[in-house]
Amino acid sequence: MKNLKITALLAVLACSPFYANVLPTDNSPVVRVLADAIKWKSESIDVGNIPQGKPKAIRFEFTNTSNKPIVIENVAPSCGCTTADYTKTPILPGKKGFVEASYNAANAGAFMKTVNVTTSDSKTPKTLSFKGTVVAS
Repeated sequence: MKNLKITALLAVLACSPFYANVLPTDNSPVVRVLADAIKWKSESIDVGNIPQGKPKAIRFEFTNTSNKPIVIENVAPSCGCTTADYTKTPILPGKKGFVEASYNAANAGAFMKTVNVTTSDSKTPKTLSFKGTVVAS
């Protein structure tokens, strides 16, 4: 009997107006703004075969699709064999920016590397990746 009363009470609370607006029932505009603030031309690039001993630059381009300027706050390559450069000035709405990774192709063989990018629009880093094969010269 006690379990029945608790279950009935929980059912009443779940349907009460107090909880009616706690969880969104449709796509929240905030989620859409975050998802659409930066449109990457490509998030993953296959550079194919590259010669050993020659650094390879990989350029990731994006467009600011939000209605406010976006600043790249941090770019973190996954290893010491990769350096990064990026647009240092605020990227205005509708304008383009870039992140460029330079891979030191010292060792022959296949590789896959990542670069994590943090922007002013989202503190969750975006992971960009590139892969290829270093061919011995």
